[in-house]
This record gives sequence, C-alpha cells and structure tokens, in this order.
Amino acid sequence: MFFKTFSNKTVKELRKNQGLTAQELSLIARVSSGRIRKFDHYKFKNVPEPLKSKIESVLKGR
Repeated sequence: MFFKTFSNKTVKELRKNQGLTAQELSLIARVSSGRIRKFDHYKFKNVPEPLKSKIESVLKGR
C-alpha cells in the first residue's frame, strides 16, 4: 500500500517531504543537480530506472 502512494507523488513532493533541496539530493545520490531538476515534476513511477534506483532510498528516508 505504501508503494502506490509513494510512486504517485512527484519527485519534488517527495524531496520536500524529506526537507531536501535539489542540490542536497544530488550530493547524497551522487547525480548531477540538473538531472534532479529535470525530473522534479515527474511522478516517481515515471522516472527512468538508473536515476530512480539511486534516489529511491534517499526519498524513502533510509
């Protein structure tokens, strides 16, 4: 049940829930901040897999 609500939110919503800026998330996940900003308005389920797997644990709070 948790997965459905998680995947239907945008990356920006999930990032803000954790209190992270795009730059902070990019530093933690070791991706460029431009890629984070590019997919900020995408629903999490629509983010391409390489990026999705890198930021998933950070956005879930693990």
